[in-house]
Amino acid sequence: MRARLRAGEKLSGALVRMPCEEVVEMLAVAGLDFVLLDCEHGPADVGAVRHHIALADAHGVPVLVRIGEGEHHLAQRVLDQGAHGIVAPHIESAEEAAALVRAVRYPPRGERGFATYPRAGRFGTRTADEHRAAADAATFVLVMLESPGAIARAGEIVGVDGVDGWLVGTADLGAARGPQDPSVAELLEQVCADPAVAGSLRADLAAGAEAATAAFAGGADLVVYNVAHLMMELFRTLPHP
Repeated sequence: MRARLRAGEKLSGALVRMPCEEVVEMLAVAGLDFVLLDCEHGPADVGAVRHHIALADAHGVPVLVRIGEGEHHLAQRVLDQGAHGIVAPHIESAEEAAALVRAVRYPPRGERGFATYPRAGRFGTRTADEHRAAADAATFVLVMLESPGAIARAGEIVGVDGVDGWLVGTADLGAARGPQDPSVAELLEQVCADPAVAGSLRADLAAGAEAATAAFAGGADLVVYNVAHLMMELFRTLPHP
């Protein structure tokens, strides 16, 4: 996934909040490029995440995991289970971004505990050098900018070595802004036009096809469909006698 994005491909995926392996399989069969499992607001634990990752892997679909704020230990565990990357919410500074990178990278670049015997190391069948090289090449790191302060410091945050891209959490951004702050739309426009983030991959959340088309046209490299939103929008429009 990381290599495809760096080669200039545009990818679309889906945010899955509820533990449901069949939904992951349906998304894979539908042809999406990746799945984002939500462990920040969703109830899934590491065991459930592992099942989802294994099923997605059987279909050749990479999985990203959104951890909770500062949950570096969870990031390490899901990477050991074969996740291809981490989406980290509420990154407010370059220092926080650097701490995240250290948590998901093996020494000497980081501090992640090293083991080849979990699922990501093919249960010990990879050599230490093979496992380290595979992790270094594949691990994708996406930071979420979710406050006016983070938007103002976006260039410093995404400029940290090891951060691949960024995603604005518009719901949290709206909740965090004060009366004196620009609107969410203005803050989005500000960060998208910031030359300091130009070399970093941009991800957008999308509520449907029209929003996704607009996101790609506006410069997004990844679009993430919100499965819960799409399902609720569909069911709310169906007849209810």
